[in-house]
Amino acid sequence: MRDPDDASNALARVQQIFDELEEQEEKSGRQRGHDDAERSEAVPVTPEAARELRSICERLHPSDIAWVLEALPLDERLALWNFVGSDRDGEILIEVNEGVRETLIEAMNRDELVDAVETLDTDEIADLVPDLPPDVSAEVQEGLSMEERSQLRAAMSYPEDSVGARMDFELVTVREDATLGSVLEQLRRYKALPDHTDKVFVVDRGGHFRGTLSLSRILVNTPSKVVKDVMQKDVLTLSPLDSESDAAQAFERYDLVSAAVVDEAGRLVGRLTVDEVVDVIREESQEDAFGAVGLDDDQDIFSSVWETARSRWLWLGVNLCTAFIASRVISAFDGTISKVVALAALMPIVAGMAGNSGNQTLTLLVRSMAMGQVTASNIPDVLRRETLVALINGIMWGVISGLLVWFLYRDSGQGMMLGFVMFLAMMLNIILGAIVGAAVPLVLRALGRDPAMGGSVLLTFMTDSGGFLIFLSLATLFFR
Repeated sequence: MRDPDDASNALARVQQIFDELEEQEEKSGRQRGHDDAERSEAVPVTPEAARELRSICERLHPSDIAWVLEALPLDERLALWNFVGSDRDGEILIEVNEGVRETLIEAMNRDELVDAVETLDTDEIADLVPDLPPDVSAEVQEGLSMEERSQLRAAMSYPEDSVGARMDFELVTVREDATLGSVLEQLRRYKALPDHTDKVFVVDRGGHFRGTLSLSRILVNTPSKVVKDVMQKDVLTLSPLDSESDAAQAFERYDLVSAAVVDEAGRLVGRLTVDEVVDVIREESQEDAFGAVGLDDDQDIFSSVWETARSRWLWLGVNLCTAFIASRVISAFDGTISKVVALAALMPIVAGMAGNSGNQTLTLLVRSMAMGQVTASNIPDVLRRETLVALINGIMWGVISGLLVWFLYRDSGQGMMLGFVMFLAMMLNIILGAIVGAAVPLVLRALGRDPAMGGSVLLTFMTDSGGFLIFLSLATLFFR
C-alpha cells in the first residue's frame, strides 16, 4: 500500500542522512563547502548510508523520487540520483521540472541517457527530446520501430501547448462490425491494457473514427451483440492542434478519463488521457502564480545563484522604475505634505487598499480568461460589474477609513477635513485599482502575451502612483 506521506517521510530521512554525513566529514577534517547551489559534484556517501538511500529509492514511486530530488541541493541531489535504479531513470526524468531535469541529464553519460529514454513510450520521449544531447536523441530514434518513429515525429511537429504534443499513441481500436465477444477476446490478448483505458475506440478499415465503446457496455451486454449497435457515436473528439487548456476544460466539464484525437481527415491519431490533463491544470496554475510576479515556473530552487539573480532582473528593474515614478509623484506635493504631516502616514493606506482590490479583480479575470469564460461579447459586462463592485466597496471602506482618520486626528483641528479627503481618495483609488486589475490582463491578451505575466507588478505601479496622486491632489485642493 502506498502512503501519501511516503515522499515527505523519505525527504526528511534523506536530509537527515546527508546532515549526518556532513557532520562526519567535519569531524574527520574534510568539511564540505556550504555553497551547495554552486556545486556540481555529489556528496561522498558511506556504505551504510548508500544501502539506506538505495532502499528508500526502491520503495518510492517515481513521482515521489522526483519530488524529493527537487527539494535537495545540487550535490545531495546528484548523490541520491546515483542510487536510483537505472530502469527508473526515464520515468523520473519525465516527472521532475525542467530546471532539475537539466542537472540530472548533465550528470549522466551517453549510454545511461540512451538506456533511460529507451524505456519510455513515444509520447514521453517527445517530451524529453528537447533536453537531450543531439547524439543521444539520434541514437534513441534509431532504436525505434518505423511506427514509433512516425509517432515521435508527429508528436514533435505539434506546438508545445497543443493536444498533439500531449496525446498518447497507446490505445485499443475495434471495428464497428465486430461482436462484443470478439472484442473481449481481443482485450484478453493484451498482457496489460494501456493506462486509463476506460473505453475502446471504434474505427473503420481506413482508420477513420466512428465512435467509442466503454468497457462497461462491453461487460453488461451479451457477447453476440455487434459493436455498432451499442457504441456511442455522439462523443467529444479533439484535434491535435486544439489548445491543451481548452481540452483540459472539456475534461473537467464532461468528467472524462480519455478522449479521441482525430485529424482533419477524420482518422484516429491518438488519445488524450486524464493524467496529462491533470498535468496541464497543475502547470497552468503554477505559470499563473509565478508569472504574476515575473518568475519562471520551471526554475530549479537550487540552481546557480548568479543565474537566478539574473532571471529576476527584468521585473525588479521595472519595479524600481515604477517606484521612482511614485516617488516623483510624492515629491511634487512637498508643500502640501509639509503643511499636513499626517498625509505621509495615511498615503500607504490608500495605496494598499486599492492594490488589494485590484489584485482581487486581476486574479478573477486571469482565472476566468484561462477558463475561456471571458469573451469579446461579455467584456463590457465584466468591466461594468467590476466597476460597480469597486464603487460599493470604495464607498463603504472610504466611509470607514474617513471616520477612523477623523477620530485619530480630531484634536488637531484638521480631523474633519482629513477624514473627508481620506474618504474621497479611498473610494476613487479602489475604483482605479479595479479598473486597472481588469484592464491589465485584457491588454496583455490583446498583445498576445500571457495575461498573468507581471500583472501584479503593473497593478502595484498604477495603484501606488495613482493613489498618491489622487490623495495628495485632493489634499492640496482642500488644504489650500
